[in-house]
Amino acid sequence: MRKLAIGLATAVFLAALALAQDDMALLSFVVIRDYNGKPIRNASVVMHPFEKNGKQSKGGLQLKTDAEGKANFDGVPYGKLRIQVLAQGFQTFGDDYAIDKPTME
Repeated sequence: MRKLAIGLATAVFLAALALAQDDMALLSFVVIRDYNGKPIRNASVVMHPFEKNGKQSKGGLQLKTDAEGKANFDGVPYGKLRIQVLAQGFQTFGDDYAIDKPTME
């Protein structure tokens, strides 16, 4: 099975929201084929936040990549986040990330 590279150009940018009490981030994902770097269209990017007790929250948010393999979501609160990427014909990718900076790669 082919591997999926999530150019988690998780270019995690700070979404400077003046009225927000908590820091929020804009998450940008790029999902590409590991062997040739070409984008993967319609891949699912699933985000699962964690509760304060360290357990994964129920539910989550699913995004779909566009023709360029990109997906974005604005307004993600800082904290621990499990991100999974699923695409037909590819091995599922998943990892935990600490969303705590204005920009991350």
